[in-house]
Amino acid sequence: MMTPARNPRTQLGKNRLLLIDEPGRQWQDHRIEELPGLLRPGDLLVVNDAATLPASFFARTEKGEPTEIRLVSRQAENRFLAVILGAGNWRTRTEDRPDAPALHPNEILQVEHSPLQARLIRYSPLSRRTVELDFNLDEAGTWRELYRQGHPIQYSHLNRDLELWDVQTSYAGRPWAMEMPSAGKALEWKVLVELRRKGIGIVPLTHAAGISSSGDEELDRLLPLPEQYHLPQPTIDAIRVAQAQGGRIIAVGTSATRALEGCFHDRGGLQPGLGMTDLILHEGFERKVVDGIISGMHEPTESHYRLLSCFLNRELFDQAMRHAAATGYLSHEFGDSCLILSR
Repeated sequence: MMTPARNPRTQLGKNRLLLIDEPGRQWQDHRIEELPGLLRPGDLLVVNDAATLPASFFARTEKGEPTEIRLVSRQAENRFLAVILGAGNWRTRTEDRPDAPALHPNEILQVEHSPLQARLIRYSPLSRRTVELDFNLDEAGTWRELYRQGHPIQYSHLNRDLELWDVQTSYAGRPWAMEMPSAGKALEWKVLVELRRKGIGIVPLTHAAGISSSGDEELDRLLPLPEQYHLPQPTIDAIRVAQAQGGRIIAVGTSATRALEGCFHDRGGLQPGLGMTDLILHEGFERKVVDGIISGMHEPTESHYRLLSCFLNRELFDQAMRHAAATGYLSHEFGDSCLILSR
């Protein structure tokens, strides 16, 4: 098993990068700072530029019972799908946290140290931990209080609290993500500049990456839930030019992959603007856009394999992950990376 990274890193260029060449059925050890030399002029990186929200905050029920609210997705102006947990904090694994106290429709959850209140609309049929909430303030007031009282969603394997700046990529823009699109965390500006200098394009899309775990086994099997994306016309144009010239389309993370392939799957091609995708990447899925992916390192669990299995077969994946574990690669959100190329 790989050891999780316990803290955000300060020297991101030294992060390890495992290149997995699917056609050649081999892998090589590199550093993320070597990425420009591993790609070809004419290749195109597509990044998810969603900034990460402070999507976790503490509240109390009408009886004064403590709860933690973790936003999952925005449904309307002030309405969110959320996971609610019982007493505790991030030092306890999410799956070991108790359920929140039973709530009744229209019950008010009072955000601590804030005028912000969340009204329970209903429990979601997805899970006993999942609810729809409506906030009492106007849109500007809701966002102000979320940023004033909220925190990034935390992880029990870390050694310290995460600050909001810990969970932003170097190119983060619109605050859409509930958890960090972590595959791009190691891409510092000096790497991005060198990619450009080598003739490798970089274009954005925005994908509202949701939560990675709810602590409810049944719900976690359904993740990721449907998520919104925005695909700009210039990004589509760059993809078409790169494809016409033989370049490879490299998605930075499964969220960028999901937005591109979900758009193509749902609309019969890449179309600009807002969209919603419920695509789950899986073994046998026929990719129409993406030729490779940069991903974080995770244990070869069924869910992680499912996401990456449309890029490489299980035997090669397992062999590469055993090598990564044996040679000290670090896993999870602030760990090392892999680059999977399918052509």
